[in-house]
Formats: sequence, structure tokens, C-alpha cells
Amino acid sequence: MSLFSALLSFFFISQLYWAWQGYRLLWRKVRKPGNRMAIAAVILSVYLYLLADNLGYLGRRPTPVHLTLHDALSSAPFFWWALSSLLGFLIAVLLAIPRGIAAGIRRFARPPADRLESPGRRHFLERTAAAVVATPFVASAYGLLYGRLNLETTEHPVRLERLPREFEGFRICQLSDIHIGPFMPAEEIRKYIEIANSLKADLMVLTGDFVIFDPNTRQEAVRALSGARAPYGVYGCLGNHDAWARIEDSITELFREAGIRMLRGEAVPVRSGGEWFQLIGVDFQSPRRFGPSPAVYPLLGNIEHLVVHDRPNILLSHNPDTFDRAAELGIDLSIAGHTHGGQLALEFISPEIAPSRLVTPYVAGWFRKPGGQLYVNRGIGTIGVPIRFGAPPEITVYRLTRG
Repeated sequence: MSLFSALLSFFFISQLYWAWQGYRLLWRKVRKPGNRMAIAAVILSVYLYLLADNLGYLGRRPTPVHLTLHDALSSAPFFWWALSSLLGFLIAVLLAIPRGIAAGIRRFARPPADRLESPGRRHFLERTAAAVVATPFVASAYGLLYGRLNLETTEHPVRLERLPREFEGFRICQLSDIHIGPFMPAEEIRKYIEIANSLKADLMVLTGDFVIFDPNTRQEAVRALSGARAPYGVYGCLGNHDAWARIEDSITELFREAGIRMLRGEAVPVRSGGEWFQLIGVDFQSPRRFGPSPAVYPLLGNIEHLVVHDRPNILLSHNPDTFDRAAELGIDLSIAGHTHGGQLALEFISPEIAPSRLVTPYVAGWFRKPGGQLYVNRGIGTIGVPIRFGAPPEITVYRLTRG
């Protein structure tokens, strides 16, 4: 059974659990059977409509590039419920295991007279468990309404040993993982571009995933990003979603017309006062099969000849998994995205609690090894569910300094 099939099965089991819990709540709160049935019928009808609508059984819609009433009233509630109910059910299962073990121990380890549990203690435990199970519903609402829009701008010094003096203090601004759609509309992207421009970086880079899946959104994505400005130019690379939508060539041409150059296995020298450093870009590459994208062997094999050894080399690669090979090649700095910082992350509890760790060790922030360093930007868009928790959207500025 594939991971997707297992997750889908777990989701439907969770829905049966919540249906049972809803039935129990109605039984306790609504005394009249007729009223109870009417309320249940309304809730079930709304649920089935949202399920059918968002799973495509009522027809596929083009991906809108603005937030529509339909997305606000159908897609957003469905995504909130789907994620919250799944996580809430998982917590309920985890809580039930120790409670079942403890109940079994009490049943067989104590004499009958001692088996009675204090009603006050039992009610306290039930209320506590209910509050814990309800936590994902509150957290998901926060991530939907606020977390996905709580933009952070971060600035980091980057020491490069071979950096010429002319580039001391040179600043590079990065935006990544745009994913234009109803929950990252064109007007929101333009607002982020205005913020990026206000940071007055010398160079701006866009590191891929401009669309979700719909190729027809590429023109509006380029139009929204075309306002990006920097004295030394705006460059970029493409991501896996751009490849999956089969728009790599067409969106590259649209960006060229907008004055933005996509680097696809290419390098450009960034020059100042007779000195320069090498800026390299690649399309999405992965050492293992990733969705429709096949594994690439050898990794970064198409740019080995572009690496210069007497100048700093900076690589734009959507997938941070290219970092190991980049460091071996002597690429001083890799700039990546792809992971959304986990998008739903609890790294303030443990660094291991982030879904992206299932596919990469490079989830967010700085990573260093002999030969190079990597920064993974959390991006500004979302994928799957329009919810961010513990991984706010990010615009990054790198300030180059001589090491």
C-alpha cells in the first residue's frame, strides 16, 4: 500500500470517528428525535457537498488567481476540517492507547472494591483529553487565517572566502515557492514584491514553483512578479511544480519578456568595478524520484563545467537536496526553497517534527559542510492545504561579506 493510500484510508477512518462523536453529541444535547434527525441531515448534506466539491466529483474548475467566494466558503472550510479532523483523530488514538493500558491494569491488579474511579477525576481527564484533541482545530484556524500571511523578512550575513572587496556588503533578496492560486492571489504576490523592492537589495532571485498545477496561471504569476526590481537584475530558477505543469519553456519566455532571466543549467557573471562572482541556476533536480520527476544522475552534472575556482559561486536550486553535490563541487553558497519550511511544523518542540523531514534533511534555515553552505527559504505560498503553522512565509536577504 502506498503512503497516499494509507493516508487516505486513515482519513476516512477518522471521518467515521468524528461522525460517531457528532452523533453522541446530538444524542446528549437534542432530546427530540425529529430535531436530532433534521440537524444530522443538514450537517451530513453540507459535509458531503464539501467533500464532493473539493475532491472534484462536481467537476474540475480552473485554478483562480484571486480569492473567490467559492474558495472562501467551500475550499477553505474543507481544508481546515480535513487537516484538523485528521490530526485530532491521531491525537485521540494516541491518548486512547495509554488510557486503555491503564484501565486494563486497574481492572486486573486491584480488587473489585478499588476499581471505582472518582467521578471528579474521570470528568477532569475527559475534559483534558477533549481539550488536547481540539487543539488541531484551533491551530489550523490560526494557520489558515493568520499563519500563512504572517510574513517574516530575515537578513543574514554570508561569509565567502573568495569574495572580492567590491562586493563587501552586497545584498541578495530571495523569494521562493510562490504557488499562485486563490490562497496566494496575484494581488498578494504584488504586495510581497513591493516589500522585497523596499528592502533595496542589489540583486533579487526567485527560486521556483510559480504555479501549483494549472499551467493557465503562469501568465498572471509572471505579471504579478514582473514588478521585481534590483540594480544588478532579477534572476531565477524553476521548481518541480513548474515542471509538473509542463510550463518550463513557456514561463521562461514570459519571464524573459518581463526582464527576468531564468537560469536553466546556465551561469552569469555578476560584475562590479572589474570584479565578479558566478551566479548559477538549475531546473528542479532530485537524487530520487519525486512525484512525476525522475531521479537525476549525476546530480548537477549539467553545471560542473560552469563552476569557477577562483571566484565565489552561488547556486540557485529549488531543491535543497542538491546541496551535498554542490558542496563537493566547491559551490560556496546554495540558495533553495521547495520545503515551505515544513509548512506545518512543530520544530519549537523538536527539530524532527516537520512533514518535510520525510523527504529531505534540509527543511529550513542554514546548513553547512566542508566546501559550501546552504540556506533554505520557507517560501511565501502553500501547497495541499492553505495553512501554515510554525513555518511563517519568508523573504530572505543575504548580505555578502569577506570570510
